[in-house]
Formats: sequence, structure tokens, C-alpha cells
Amino acid sequence: MDRQLTKRGSAFLAFGLALAAVAVAAGCGVGGGSRSASDRPAAKVAGPWRAIANAPGPISAGRTSVWTGSEMIVTGVNPGSDGTYIDSTRVAEAYSPRTNAWRVLPTPPKVEDGCKSTAAWTGKEMLVWSCGLTAYNPATNQWRRLPDAPTRHGIAIWTGRELVGWGGGCCGDVSDDGSAYNPATNTWRKLAPAPISGQQSPIGAFTGQELVIFNGHGPGGDRVGGAAYNPRTDTWRRIPSLPGIRALTAVYDGNEIYAVGGPRVFSFNPSNDKWRMLPRATSDAGHAAVWTGDRLIVSGSTTQAYDPPRDLWRAFSSSPLGSRQDAEAVWTGHELIVWGGLVPQASGAPKYLADGAGFIPPRYSPPLPQCSC
Repeated sequence: MDRQLTKRGSAFLAFGLALAAVAVAAGCGVGGGSRSASDRPAAKVAGPWRAIANAPGPISAGRTSVWTGSEMIVTGVNPGSDGTYIDSTRVAEAYSPRTNAWRVLPTPPKVEDGCKSTAAWTGKEMLVWSCGLTAYNPATNQWRRLPDAPTRHGIAIWTGRELVGWGGGCCGDVSDDGSAYNPATNTWRKLAPAPISGQQSPIGAFTGQELVIFNGHGPGGDRVGGAAYNPRTDTWRRIPSLPGIRALTAVYDGNEIYAVGGPRVFSFNPSNDKWRMLPRATSDAGHAAVWTGDRLIVSGSTTQAYDPPRDLWRAFSSSPLGSRQDAEAVWTGHELIVWGGLVPQASGAPKYLADGAGFIPPRYSPPLPQCSC
């Protein structure tokens, strides 16, 4: 019995020493330790991009897109034969990653031009909120025009029950109100008045409980504060202003909202209304941004991923698409698809693009658990 206990004690000692070695390797030593993740430089890692098939044609204005679970649907407006939008044409196209092929969709219903377009996927339909509301059902391959909203333009999100939109404007005009559409009843309701003035291009995200809108600018360049709207209670609350930058894109990770707008990226925690500044990205972060479930991926002139547990950026191989503006981006569940956009020209109209690419990030390896030793 004593010999067996001695053997067991030796085994446990060896196992404990092995665990200690792992702990030291993981940075769990007593005293000292490595620098914080935010102080360490981002590692350079190659990531696989692939070119996707070109769309049947570019979309010049009012581009907006959704991911349905099997296709990326893109819709917008192209100018008439005279190059103006007086006799514009609405267009819609859908891309399937499984077949690497596009299909032309039926022509969307005609609505007034000149409004910012925003789209949301309900699980059944693509709702496009602009100067009017339209809906596309992939199962029936049909568009339909929905009742006119009390308001228009601005940001729009899907809550699981309603399409909620707020703000927006054009050409010196700005809106400080919003409305919500319920597909089950095919009716609209007006939102309670917001505690902030209007924004022409509001940026924000839906957390599952609130539509959080960052501070922005009015038509005259005056600074507008941020606020959060709760659709369930039809109430607003003010939030602290975003420091430093003007966001171009907002992405929610289930805990924080990332405000992406350049090499400086900030995050907002709606549970405590706190902002924090992320480590500086390796270059301009661009505005094509998605949350993968474990990382924030942003793509512009470069492609980078922010790893929240490690608090650092990782750079991947550059997109084959080169530099462009206003590209559409969706996350399929395992691939980032970037498509379209424009390239400004020295004179005349921009060059509108119909090409795209897909990026599958390398498999994520979560950091080893940290411990206090």
C-alpha cells in the first residue's frame, strides 16, 4: 500500500510540474511577465483571398446589401442613358458563394430617388428603407411595395419584430425623428421624440435591446450627441459622445459596439456606457467591417482583425480589390465577401465597380487561460 501511495505521489508531482511548465509558458509566472497585449506589435499573417465572379453590372448609387444565409443580395440605382438620375433604373442582383455565380433579380418597385438606402434581413425578406419601403422575398423571387413610412432616410435595423429607422436627410435637410414597420400587421408607428437633434448619416448598431446611435454632425457641421432607443418601451436615453473620430461603420460583437473609421477604432459598452480606445490598427482600418463570432475583421486598403481577448490587431494579406470606396460587405458565417464600390476619377464621374473578392480568415486560436500564481 505504501509503495502504491509513493507511486501515486510521484505521478501527481510530475503532473504538477508539467502544469507549472504550461503555466509559465502561458505567461502565468510569479512576478515579471510579458508586456500587455496592447503594447505588443501586431503579427503579420497571410490570409487567403479569392476573386469572385463579376456581377452582371455595377450599381452606382443607393447600394445596400444583406446576407440571407445562402446569398448576398445587392440593390441600388443606376443613372439613365443621359447620365443623370432623372430617368434612373433600379437594379438588384444576388451572389451565391456556393456556385460562385450571380443572378439578376426582378426590377425593384420604383420609389423616389435621393434618399439614403439601408437594408435589413428579416429571415424571410429583404427590407429596403429609402424614400419608400420595398421588400424582396427570395422564395417567391418577387418584390413588393410596402406602405409609405411616416419618416424616411437614415439608419435602419431589424429587431426581430420590426424595422426601426431614424434620422437622415439630404442637401441641407435633416430629420430628427423615426418610425418602425411591423411586417405582421403591415403597419407603421412613429417613434417617440429623440433627445438629440437630427443627423444626415447616423451610424450605430442594434444590441438586441437598443438601437445605439453615435454622435455625429448636422447638415451645417454642428456636432450632434448620441442616444440609444429601446423599441420595446419606445423610450430614448442619451449616451456619452464618441471621442476622437467620426465613425463610418459600427459592428456589435454581443458585448461591445466597435466604431470603425480609420486607424483609431473605439468601442462602446452599452452595459456601462463606457468608451475605450483600441490599440492603433496597422493602417487605415477602412469601413468594410464584420464580426465573425470571435474577431472584428475590417478591410480597406489592408485587411486586419482585432482579437478582443488579446487586445491586438493582426494583419492579413491585402485584398486583391485594391483601394476603393463604399464597397458592400457581408459575413456569410465563414467568409467575408466584399463587392463593388467606386474609384474617384480626376475629372468626371467616379468609376463604379462590379468585381469582388472573398476572404476566409485563418482558424482562430483562443488565448490560453490566464491565471494568478
